[in-house]
Amino acid sequence: MKATEQTLLQIDRAIRKIAQKFSCDEETSIITDIHLRVFQDSGEFLAFNDEEEEITRCVVEQWIENKDDNFYKEVTVILRDELRKLHDIVDNMGIMKPYSFVLEDDDKESIAELYVADDDTIIVGDDLMKGLDQDLDNFLDDLLKDYHS
Repeated sequence: MKATEQTLLQIDRAIRKIAQKFSCDEETSIITDIHLRVFQDSGEFLAFNDEEEEITRCVVEQWIENKDDNFYKEVTVILRDELRKLHDIVDNMGIMKPYSFVLEDDDKESIAELYVADDDTIIVGDDLMKGLDQDLDNFLDDLLKDYHS
């Protein structure tokens, strides 16, 4: 599923609303995570804090009654991309670091950690991790060959 321009604008607006609730002007919150819930049947996109208090909500029309088996995987990519684009805003929220944006399904089950706001940590998407094990194995083999030579 390729996100429409309207979908990206709705997500952008929702993330900015979350950031407004935790502006740096306010006292730093001790909240640790932002829980994003997406409902595949209704298209609802909600954000909650750790106490299950709703921060914001919107309906993403493109997601209403989406029956795609890869729905959450595709939503994960879309949300990660948007959070990365808005990293200046997301990294400077009035929340004690580190804090995470976590994607959950409508049963509150964690699907993916989308973004970690921490000065030393970066969440790398699956696309960059593919083949990493093989690359590391090859690197180690080369090092061992050089060492034994």
